[in-house]
Amino acid sequence: MTSLSLGLIAALCWGLHDITIRYLSRTVPLMAALLVVLTVGAVFQTGVFLSRGEGFAVSSAAAGYAVGAGLAFLAASVGLYFAFERGPVRLVAPIIAGFPILSITFAVLGGSTISLLQAAAVLAIVFGVGIVAALSDHSDEAIPPIGPTIALAAFSAAGFASTFKLGHIAAELSGELPTTLVTRLTALGVLLAFLLARRMPLWPGRTAMVPLCAMGLLDGVALLSIMSAAALPHPEYASVASSLFGMLTILLAWILLKERMTMSQWGGCLIAFAGVGYLAS
Repeated sequence: MTSLSLGLIAALCWGLHDITIRYLSRTVPLMAALLVVLTVGAVFQTGVFLSRGEGFAVSSAAAGYAVGAGLAFLAASVGLYFAFERGPVRLVAPIIAGFPILSITFAVLGGSTISLLQAAAVLAIVFGVGIVAALSDHSDEAIPPIGPTIALAAFSAAGFASTFKLGHIAAELSGELPTTLVTRLTALGVLLAFLLARRMPLWPGRTAMVPLCAMGLLDGVALLSIMSAAALPHPEYASVASSLFGMLTILLAWILLKERMTMSQWGGCLIAFAGVGYLAS
């Protein structure tokens, strides 16, 4: 399996995950929902690890990178959840899906080269996102001011790019299964400690448990897919390809949540994701 195919698996999983949290965000406490998702993902990844029968040998260096990836993943997830709560999806998804810009930047800093066409694709992503953001500000829908929404989505994008870079380094040092589990448990432990310290609710409600458990499985598969690309050629392509989740999220929001899309906004999305698609090719 190639880095690209693993990224596409992650894209499908995260697209379904994100449209679900956009729907649930209207009725459940978001931090409690995230706690359930991270817990189910941790149980899933623990099961995968135990089923392989591999030893839990993680070097101190790999553990450090994995913990860093866990903190970045938690930050990215918090930004994503609150950005999708504010909405609309057509604004949030392209911004978060722009994290390949940072992934490519990290790759260049690590010694990879970028062609003029790849640079043009990066600019296309930025331009397309800008169109969607600007036009969303003039929508007649009742949505919160877009400034904080853009900031949360950009914060999430930076967190995901950092997660994948740190996670790939950790996986190269000690294998993807144990280091991915450390990443997940770090995110879960820090979130649980924060909620307990702030005396925030831990229970999202019984009716939300089934979709949240499904989200946890999707998130677990997606993160494991990305980390598994560490040993393959061009592992950054997995994170780039996974950003195509945004187009699926937007389409599902248009179909299921009846979020309106003008032709110009569709054009901006298509420009952004055409850039992502080229980087993934």
